[in-house]
Amino acid sequence: MISRRNFIMQGGLITTAFALPGALKAFARPFTAPPAFDVVIVGGSYAGLSAALALGRSLRNVLIIDSGLRCNSKAAQAHNFVTQDNQTPKAIADKAKADVLKYTTVSFQEDMVVQVHKKEQLFEVATQSGKVVLTKKLLFATGLKDIMPSTPGFAACWGVSILHCPYCHGYEVRHQRTGILGNGDLAFHYAQLVSNLTNKLTIFTNGKASFSADQLHLLQKNKIAVIESDIQAIDHKEGHMSGIRLTDGSVHALDALYARPAFEQHCKIPVDMGCELTPQGLLKVDPFQQTSVPGIYACGDNSAFRSIATAVATGSQAGSAINMALATTTFQLK
Repeated sequence: MISRRNFIMQGGLITTAFALPGALKAFARPFTAPPAFDVVIVGGSYAGLSAALALGRSLRNVLIIDSGLRCNSKAAQAHNFVTQDNQTPKAIADKAKADVLKYTTVSFQEDMVVQVHKKEQLFEVATQSGKVVLTKKLLFATGLKDIMPSTPGFAACWGVSILHCPYCHGYEVRHQRTGILGNGDLAFHYAQLVSNLTNKLTIFTNGKASFSADQLHLLQKNKIAVIESDIQAIDHKEGHMSGIRLTDGSVHALDALYARPAFEQHCKIPVDMGCELTPQGLLKVDPFQQTSVPGIYACGDNSAFRSIATAVATGSQAGSAINMALATTTFQLK
C-alpha cells in the first residue's frame, strides 16, 4: 500500500481534467520537432489528451500522435461522466482538443506509430507517414480493440443496442426488453446489475448453461429466464436490434443486449517492447501508470476499467507522474 506522503513525493497531486476523443485534426499550429520531446503520447483520445493537459500545464514539450480509431466511435452520446452527461463524443472532443492545444508546448499529429526503438536514454518513435522523433518518456493511451463474434448482426449492433456497460448506457434502455449474452459468473454478474434497471430480463448462454446451483436458484428467484439454444442471428435495423433469432427457430423480441466480447490490445508495440500484461490482457501498470519497462507508461482502457471517467483519471495521473519523474531527473542533474 502506498502512503499519501509517498504518493505526493513520487507522483505529485493528481488533478483530473477533461480530455476526450473525437474527430481530431492535424497540427493546429506550425510544428517543429525539438531534439527530443519530453513525452510522446501514442493515442489522442480520453486518456491521452488528459495526460497532455497535465503535461502542457507543466511546460513539457509533448507530441500526441493519434490514429483516430476510437473503440466507442459508434456511441451517439457519452454518459456517466460528470459535466458531460448526454453530450455527443464529437462535442466533448472538440472542447477537449481546444483546451489542450491552448498550451503551446503541446502538438497534435494525425498519424499512426508503427515502430519504437530504445536509443540510449531516449525512445525513437517512427510513424506510418515516415516521421521519426525522439522522446524521453513514452505514454501509450491506445485503448483496446474489440473482437466481434461471427454472429450475423452482432457487429452492426455493437455500441448501438448491444452494450458492454450498464453504467454507461443502462439508463437509456431502462425498463426495456433486455438480454444478456453470456454464461457462468459473467452472465450472473450482469444479471445482478441489470435487474435493477429492468424486470424484462433474459439470459442467452448460446450453449449449455454453466451456472452453479446457487446462481440458478437466485436467477429463478428473480424471474430471470435462462435460454441455452444457440444463437443464429441478431435481427436489427441500422444497429437497433428487434430480437435474437435462435437455431431452434424461435425469435425472442429484445430492445437491448449486454455482452462482453473478447478484446485485444489496439497497439502491439508495448508488448513488443517488453511490457507485461495482466491475466486479463491489460497492460500491467503501477499506481503511477508506469509499465514494467522503465520510461514507458500506459493509461486508459488499455490498462484499466473501461469508462470515460476512468480513462480521464488515469490519463491525468499518468501525466502528473511523468512530469514528476522528469522534474526529479532534471533537479538531480543541476
